Amino acid sequence: MSKPAVVPFETTLLVRDACLCLHVQRAARALARRFDDALRPVGLTHGQFSLMMSLNRPVPPRKGDIASLLAMDHSTLTANLKPLERRGLIESEVDPEDRRGRLLRLTADGMAVLARAVPVWERAHAATEALLADGDAGRLRSDLVALSESESDKINHR
Repeated sequence: MSKPAVVPFETTLLVRDACLCLHVQRAARALARRFDDALRPVGLTHGQFSLMMSLNRPVPPRKGDIASLLAMDHSTLTANLKPLERRGLIESEVDPEDRRGRLLRLTADGMAVLARAVPVWERAHAATEALLADGDAGRLRSDLVALSESESDKINHR
């Protein structure tokens, strides 16, 4: 009979204290709660705000471009679009250049909700940046972008 594998408790402590993935996940959850709480009075979650903001363009984007920008697969994006479509905040239409694709746009109601949400986001964002120990939000952003781009490069080359 073989002896069961054992991971020393010291390894658990090392992962708890050093794991970048764990710390980013915890921070992401805390940020999500912070922005969800802030945006609740305008009837949006942080994810819906980001999705609607990604549609705020002069030319309606393709669904695939939004999925890529938000690092979502198509089925996840579709699931996130449905509540906004039911509320009449966004709409989709057939892409005239590729009839298999869809273009996404904010409706007038969607623009109105987004306009009410932006000042809320601005206040929550400023308060969040003020919490950073060294006040260097730009450095944190660039580091996170570098990590996300290296991962999206891997995904896009599969």
